[in-house]
Amino acid sequence: METQVNNNPAFSQVLRERHSVRKYDSSRKMSNEEINDLLNDAILAPSSSNLQPWRFIVITDQALKEQLLPIAYNQQQVVESSAIIAVLGDLEAYRNVNKIWDSAVEAGHATPEVRDMMVENSWNNYSALSREKQKEIALVDGGLVSMQLMLAAKAKGYDTVAMGGYNAEKFREMFRIPQRYATVMLIAVGHAAIPGRQTSRLPLQDVASYNEFKG
Repeated sequence: METQVNNNPAFSQVLRERHSVRKYDSSRKMSNEEINDLLNDAILAPSSSNLQPWRFIVITDQALKEQLLPIAYNQQQVVESSAIIAVLGDLEAYRNVNKIWDSAVEAGHATPEVRDMMVENSWNNYSALSREKQKEIALVDGGLVSMQLMLAAKAKGYDTVAMGGYNAEKFREMFRIPQRYATVMLIAVGHAAIPGRQTSRLPLQDVASYNEFKG
């Protein structure tokens, strides 16, 4: 049987037009409803055992953004963008496994028997992991949801930039974030004042190989 390939030019365009934007039109704001719309798209991302460890702090208050500015090494997008979305990862996301699988049963996605099995397996397996491994999983899943958020934003006409350059400990202190949650990244979102700079990529043959490793 011939495989049918579904080429989606709109999605391809989103991928190619998304660039990191650092200059924002501060006069154009986003409503909470618009931001929630982006987040609802983002949280459709996959995660380890569907534990959905991501947590978000949406920072729209201008006074808070001014306080955040020096913590983010004075990157002006912090105060000029519509919002800064802090992505966190819950190292103990397995504690929510009952709620997740109760919801799956209620929606008809799983039987009670499957729910019981998955709850027991997830709790036993993830609670036994080292803190380092729990953090590693949270950071991977946090990266997945972050990329999905940025693509969703571009698809809806907004721009973003992912920010790893900030003092994570001071950020944690500012928002009183418990050690249970890993800081993944900050994402500025809003309307570009200046288009993001286009960048080049290494050729595919430099980064991909089939059936063997080539460094």
